[in-house]
Amino acid sequence: MDRLTEMEAFATVADQGGFTDAAKKMGIAESAASKHVSSLKARLGTRLLNRTTRRVSPTEIGLAYYDPACRVLNDSGEADALVTSM
Repeated sequence: MDRLTEMEAFATVADQGGFTDAAKKMGIAESAASKHVSSLKARLGTRLLNRTTRRVSPTEIGLAYYDPACRVLNDSGEADALVTSM
C-alpha cells in the first residue's frame, strides 16, 4: 500500500474520531480506510488507535506519529500544488 495513503487514512481517522466519517471525507469505502490503517499498523509494528464502541482515538504512539504525518501530508500537497501551478 502507498505510505501517503496510509498516513492520510490514519490522520483522517484521528481527526474525525472514526472510520465511517474518515472514509466519507476521503471519498473511499470504510473497509478501504480500515485496510490502509491496518497496513500502516503492520508496517510500523505498533497500534496507533484505540477503538471503543463509540469512538476511535490515537494511542500515545499514535499521538506522537500524528504531527509528523500531517507535516508530510501537507508538504506533499504543497509540492503537488507547486508543480501544477507551473
